[in-house]
Amino acid sequence: MVKVFFIFTLLFSFSYADILETEKFESEKSEDFLIKKIRNLINPVTFEKDRAYIDIIFTPKEEYYNSDGRVNSIKVIQTLKENGILNLFFKKPQETNISFKTKGAPLFFVKIMSDSLRNIGYYRYVTKESSFNDSEFIWKISLISEYAADPLVISQELKKNGCEIVDVIKESQTDWSYVIDMKNAKLDVTTLEDSEEIRLKRSLYSYWLNVSKIDKIDIISSSRNNWYPHIAFYDKFLNLLRVIKIDTKKTYLTLNMHENTHYVKISDIYTLKNIKDDLVLKPVIKK
Repeated sequence: MVKVFFIFTLLFSFSYADILETEKFESEKSEDFLIKKIRNLINPVTFEKDRAYIDIIFTPKEEYYNSDGRVNSIKVIQTLKENGILNLFFKKPQETNISFKTKGAPLFFVKIMSDSLRNIGYYRYVTKESSFNDSEFIWKISLISEYAADPLVISQELKKNGCEIVDVIKESQTDWSYVIDMKNAKLDVTTLEDSEEIRLKRSLYSYWLNVSKIDKIDIISSSRNNWYPHIAFYDKFLNLLRVIKIDTKKTYLTLNMHENTHYVKISDIYTLKNIKDDLVLKPVIKK
């Protein structure tokens, strides 16, 4: 009996020790992913100098992981910025390269990213490369700047469009890569969903509208305008469905929404300077 009890105790001890060892391994493994991400985002000198402080501000480490086990890059960057550890500024203006990767529709993604970049003040950038392979789209841009684009600001803009940054990778001080989830993507534009009038103010850019909830729009243009309508209709993934061009000045126009129409772009054949006063929209909702 004593012998059996001894064997059982020995087996239990080994089993419990194995569990502790496994938990320790998983903890160290988890910590390694977080530390690797932090190392990637800041320079080695800063990491070694502030290592003790980094261990403190990133406790508990479990809070910096998503439910799928990935490191939450945006949360890591936010903590580094709030504690003055992440430096995005250059000593002088220089070329910076940004790469965006996604599995969404290319045209839809470029529209969302272009709007987001414009909203945060990036107008003068050039496309260096774009590719679409095995459903993955990559868009690389280059611009001259005094600092690297702030991932937190980009994240906030993308959230307005239903997109989420999955990962941020610092290739070098001037080169950054973003992996973006756009499965819930949408354009951050006015949605027409009732019968109330909408006024489109004078603008340098075309007017984009979400028309998924209406059947038609009546558009009234002031006599002071010299509007020559250029209307484009798109589906929810921004595939072009049809285009209307009218080379005649219009003060009134009715647009009927065909099946699958999700977005409409309203512009002018020649120049938006022709639209001096508001365009008044009267939507008719779907029954």
